[in-house]
Formats: sequence, structure tokens, C-alpha cells
Amino acid sequence: MIFRDRREAGRQLAAALTRRGYTGKGTLVLGIPRGGLVVADEVARALSATLDVIIARKLRAPYQPELGIGALVNGDHITLNEELSRAVGATREYIDREIAYQKEEIERRLQFYRKEHPAPEVSGKTVIVVDDGIATGYTFRAALESLRERHPDRLAAAAPVAAPDSAEMLKAFADEVVCLSTPVFFLAVGRWYQNFDQVSDEEAATILHRNWSRWSQAALEDGFIRFHLEVKWIGQKPKKLSSLQERQG
Repeated sequence: MIFRDRREAGRQLAAALTRRGYTGKGTLVLGIPRGGLVVADEVARALSATLDVIIARKLRAPYQPELGIGALVNGDHITLNEELSRAVGATREYIDREIAYQKEEIERRLQFYRKEHPAPEVSGKTVIVVDDGIATGYTFRAALESLRERHPDRLAAAAPVAAPDSAEMLKAFADEVVCLSTPVFFLAVGRWYQNFDQVSDEEAATILHRNWSRWSQAALEDGFIRFHLEVKWIGQKPKKLSSLQERQG
């Protein structure tokens, strides 16, 4: 299955999630930036769910930046593949430097994306973590492990395309894994998109702030309607009871 772009993939993924019962305002969709936020934007819109971000950074193998030997989530949760680290010659000193670098990058992105916006509440919610694809799965796994510690009611992993062994591995960390395609000859995420252009930090931040503004406006409108109805109810004069109603009361 080849997707035209991330937005088309997001719409198809949203349809699959809807069929599985994921919908409503009690649902939180967390996109992994940057490309995952574009997919997550379509998912959140279709599901009428809240959109937010979870920043999971790959710990890169020495001399092979595309190969992940682990991952770091929001600067504090670390997942490391010890066996792979040894196989590629990643020393403890190298790993510590890589963790320090990725912590700085996570902090930079959190400040850029969030500004003053608070982190979302996860406890008791249905949470869907979304990326544009799953290769090794270690970044995704770290995100799921980090979220599980915050006690969501239901935790799902979702992506348009995934390596089959990675999708299978993630089943141990999520209540459900939803992938539209798990090709045997996976190779790379970008192979399954006609248009796989880089997504900038500015575009990712715009997606988030547009969604937050929409939900803030909806909350204000909902609050105004509730206030108006309460005032109207308080202002109503009680009707005079009939003699029968008085006896029954």
C-alpha cells in the first residue's frame, strides 16, 4: 500500500481507528514529531479528539544515524537496546553523550512547540500514539512505556505503515496496535509514500497551536452556553402548584 502523502495516510488511519471504536472528546491523540504530527492532525480531526505531542527521540548508532539503538522520551524515559548497542560498538561514553544531546533537543522542541501550553492529562483517558511509520519501533516503544506509567485507561499505537516484526513487538506495550500495512520487505518508512517531504518545526508547531486554539474556542462557547442556560433557569419564576400537586408533595 502506497500513500499519496501523510494527510491521506492520516485520513485512512482515522477510518480504521473509528471502526475499532476510537472516537470522542475523551480521546487524546499524541503525535510523534515531526511527520507523525501531520498524520495525527488528520486522526484527531476525524475522531473529534484532542491533539497533543509526545517527543520521543531516537538514540543514534555511531556512524549510522538512521539506525536507532534506543530512544528517549520527554527528556526522562530511556529505552536502550543493549545487544544492538554492543553490536555497533556504542560505548558507555558515546551513549551518555548521545543521551545528553537528545535531552537538549527534546527541551528545545518542548519550548518551541508548547510555549505556555500545559502538558495533557493522560490518566484515565483513551490515548492513541501516532507516527507516520514504524521502523525499528524503539522510539514508539519508549513513548508507550512512558505513557503507561501515567495510567491511561486505554493505550493504542497507530501508524499507516510498520515493519511487521516491530508492529508485533509493540503489542506487548499497547492495548492495541493499529497499522494499515505491514509489508514484509519494509526497508524504510519513506518508501511507502509518494510524497515524504520533511516537516519543519514551524509546521509542526502550527498544527498544534491551531488545534489548541480550536479546542479553547469550543470550551469557551460551551461554557457560555452552560452559563446562559443556568441564568435562564434561575430567572424563571416557579409555577403555582395545583391543589393535587400540593397534596402529592
